[in-house]
Parts: sequence; structure tokens; C-alpha cells
Amino acid sequence: AVRSNTLFTTHTPVPAGNDAFAFELVEKFFWQFWGQLGIDRNQFIDFARQQLPWGPQYSMTVLALRLSAYANGVSALHGEVSRSMWHFLWPQTPEAQVPVGSITNGIHSRTWLAQELKDLYTKYLVKNWREEVDDPATWAGLDKVPDAELWQVHQARKQRLIDFIRDRLQKMYTRHGEGPQKIAAAGQVLDPNAFTIGFARRFATYKRATLLFHDEERLQRILNDPERPVQIIFSGKAHPADEPGKALIQRIYQLSQQPEYWGKIVFVENYDMNIARHLVSGVDMWLNNPRRPHEASGTSGMKAALSGAPNFSVLDGWWVEGYDGSNGWAIGEEREYKDETTQDTADALSLYATLEDIIVPLYYARDGDGVPTEWVKIMKNAIRTCAPQFSMVRMVKEYTNLYYLPAAATGSAFFDNHFGLAREMAHWKQTMRQRWGNVHVQAVVPESMQLTVGEAVKISARVWYNGLSATDAAVEIVAGEAGPGDNLRDPQVTAMRMTGTDNGAAVYEAELKPSTSGQFLVGIRARPDRAGLINPNELGIAAWA
Repeated sequence: AVRSNTLFTTHTPVPAGNDAFAFELVEKFFWQFWGQLGIDRNQFIDFARQQLPWGPQYSMTVLALRLSAYANGVSALHGEVSRSMWHFLWPQTPEAQVPVGSITNGIHSRTWLAQELKDLYTKYLVKNWREEVDDPATWAGLDKVPDAELWQVHQARKQRLIDFIRDRLQKMYTRHGEGPQKIAAAGQVLDPNAFTIGFARRFATYKRATLLFHDEERLQRILNDPERPVQIIFSGKAHPADEPGKALIQRIYQLSQQPEYWGKIVFVENYDMNIARHLVSGVDMWLNNPRRPHEASGTSGMKAALSGAPNFSVLDGWWVEGYDGSNGWAIGEEREYKDETTQDTADALSLYATLEDIIVPLYYARDGDGVPTEWVKIMKNAIRTCAPQFSMVRMVKEYTNLYYLPAAATGSAFFDNHFGLAREMAHWKQTMRQRWGNVHVQAVVPESMQLTVGEAVKISARVWYNGLSATDAAVEIVAGEAGPGDNLRDPQVTAMRMTGTDNGAAVYEAELKPSTSGQFLVGIRARPDRAGLINPNELGIAAWA
């Protein structure tokens, strides 16, 4: 019953965010629980058992997935990654049908918008833009904003950011006991006319904060170009126990103190929401270069885009959905690498080349009034495309419609009549798990066939239930393009109709009509099914032919 109205949102694929504990530790603290729950020790352990390279562990993520009727990742790509990661819990279900969905994160727009931008949006957008941030039509009014006016507001925010950072650095150096010369020099760091990149987030190793320094000689040429200078502002924190993450911060700070980087690379300590607000509304461009596919979502780039700072990011997390070619830039390719060193090198080369050949020249291309009109066009596209799609309003609506309301309804059904449906489903599921291994499926289908899109082929199957009833099953054709490891991409499911019996077997028929072209794998699946199932694949068991 508890499972029926519970939603679990998984927030990261990295091991540090998926706690797992030794069974001995679990027994030490929870030995009283299984008796109170009416189960034994092995049942309690099996709820969360995960086989890891160093042995079986009690996984909190496995526990949450087993005890939640609904589950989701926090971006479309993270949903795919999660279905792959946790496929072993539903071993007889195609990976694409593992019951873990996705809702992409969003941001609270009014929290992250500077007042100057709020005033600008109030002047040119619809009257109730604050209440309609998730409506793309709200942002159509950006076309009315004169390029020069948006640029003027942005430059004012940039100057405010630089003043803020100079003040922070001077206070930091004073606190550290630095000499008056260095304290005075801190008041001159950063050039309000130079192209300014922002990078601020939690310093986990997979976020690759030091990727920019992969080729220091090339980076120095980019930063110190006398005609088109570039500067970078870093900020962020690492988990207190994350020594590699803290080492990244240390390296960036030490580099920022070297003469070749002084004033061009700045690290702002003690990262908090105040620093974040200044950064996302003041930098020219937001940089994000995680090691794909480890970024579940990321939200800092959404905040920057809302303020007109285009993203330059690896196609990971939210940027896979956000990037459209006109609102920012992509680092590297939309792919994974087996070797991290190769991935880092490829992404660093892409980063440098895109900066040198596309981004920096575009920023410094000005009209007669000194306005970078092509750059402002990208700023507007970033706002127009990202503001509605990645708003918290959109996110909460999706959670409500896709999860909260359905969970409330199923919870009510399972709790009614003194948990009558919950007891009934628990007994039925136990029976299915114990006896489904006896079900046998035989397909009657050509070994190979060629069809045109829309052409139908008749397929039949025989199913021996061996003590179970046909009323406990759904028999389906499952067809899809073969992916890595024979996983089906976007499987097409066609229900089969029982037409009779033959020598103890139930006979099923259906027509398969491919909706797309390509080479398909086709299987016949018999899976447990009855009214009361929240997801058709929630048991994760099936008989295949």
C-alpha cells in the first residue's frame, strides 16, 4: 500500500549519490525492523540487495525503486541512463520499458532574475509574464526589445558583477593578511569590456572544472589576445569529504595567482546563492563541461540562459534538450567514450576550437554603435527557448500531472476497504513471481521478413500457462530497432488477441505493422497482467519467444 502512492526521484548516476552499505551495518541498526514488519532478515535484505564489484550491498536506491510505484530521473538523458543502470531489477523487460521516467528540472525564474532584467521584461513582455513563464508565447515579446537596450542592461549587470567580485577579493586578501599592493591590485581584476565566462557549481570530479587547462599554452593565447581578450570567473564548493574535488579548487586558485593568469582567471570563495545570482546575471557566457553522461540535469545554465547568457556546454543533462543550434554552443559530440582520457582530450579540443573560431569572434563583432547584434540575437534565443521550457512552473505541472495526481488516485484505491486491493495485489504478485517460470511461449512467425512501412504481417503464438490462467496475462508483440547489447530502441508493442486453444495452449494472433523503417528485432512476450497494476512492466518478469 505504501508503494502505491510513492514517487522516487533519482538525482544522480554517480556512485557517491547512490548510497550502499554492508549488510552487517544494516543488521546492527535495523535488526528490530524485520520483526516489526512481519518479515525475516533475508526478506529485509533482499528489498535492497545490489551486487557490486566488491560484493553484495544494501543499496538505498534499489530499496527506493522497489518500494516506489513511480520513479523518475531529472532529465530525458538521465532517464535513459537510469533505465540502463537499474535494468537488472527488471531483467526480463526491455531496457527502454524499465519503469523509470523523467521530468527535467526547472528553476524558479523570479529568484534568479536580476531586478534590471525583471524591469526590462515587464516593459516589453505580456503584462502577466511572471505568472506565464512556462508559456512560449510569453517570450515572443523579446523581439520588441531593442538590441542596444538589452545590451545596455547586460553591461550594467556585468559591471555590477565585476565590482562585487573585486570587493570580495579585497576582503579575502585582507583576511588572509596579504600586503597592501596585492589588495589594491585585486580592485583592478577583470575588464568590463572583455569577454567573460562563468563557471560555478559543486566541484565534483566528473564536472571537470579544470578541463579548460588541458592545454595551458593554448588557453593563455585565448585569454591574452590583445584584440579579443577573454576572462573566466570560477566559484563553487566541494563536499567536505571529497578530496579530489577540493584539489580541483586548490589547483584553480593556485593558477589564478600566477602572473600569466592574474586578473584573467578569478576564483570567488565561499560560493552561495548571492554569488550565484551575480554570476548568472553578469557573465557573457556560461560554461559547463561534465563528463557525459554523468550530469543528471544541472540547473546553473538554465539560470544563466534566463538572464541572456548563452550556454557553452557538453551535451549532457538538461542541455541535450535545451540546445537547438541557435541559443548557445555544444562541446564535443553527443556520445560516450570508453576511455576518460580520450574523452577529455576530444572535449578540450572541441572547447578550444569553438571558442577561438566561433564564440570569441562573434562576441567582438560590433555594429556602428558598438552593439554585438549577432551575439544579442543568440542572447535573445537563449532566453526565448530556455525560459519557458526550464521553468519550475513547467516542472511542477509535469510532476503534478504525470506523478502526483496518478499517485494520489492509486494510493486511494489501494488504501480503500481496509487495504483490500493492496492485499489482493500482494497475493497475486507473489503467485506470479513463484509460478511465472512455468509459462512457455512459442511464436509462429517467419524467421526473416521484409516489409514496407505500414505493411502488415500476421503473427500468431501459443502460450502454455501450466496452472496459471490466461486472464492473468497479456501477450504482446514487441518489436524495435536493435540497439547496443540487443536492447530495443523505442519498442513498438502490439497487443495480441486470444482466438482459442490448441492441445492445452492458448492461441493468440495479431498483425505487426511497423511504423518506421530499419532492421527490427521481433519478440512475443507473455507478462503478468491484471487490473490494479500501476505499470504494465512493474513485476519485471515475462516469458519470451
